[in-house]
Amino acid sequence: MATLNVRVEEKTKREARKALADIGLDMSSAVNVFLKQVVVEKGLPFTPTKNAKKLRAQWDKEVAEALKKGKVYGAHEALKGL
Repeated sequence: MATLNVRVEEKTKREARKALADIGLDMSSAVNVFLKQVVVEKGLPFTPTKNAKKLRAQWDKEVAEALKKGKVYGAHEALKGL
């Protein structure tokens, strides 16, 4: 296991910690999930954008596709095997 130090704005850290706690993750686990996805995707596991409409459209598309295929994931299933 290795240690990773990153610099982030205090407000971002505080808000992220709260959002992650709400879904049952701590900061370290969330960073590990993110980094594992970077490896799987061989890049960022999302497309960075501030366009809320574009984000919502992509989310709706992915949800519709998952529902069509009968895929439903909870936090425990998504994190299984980590």
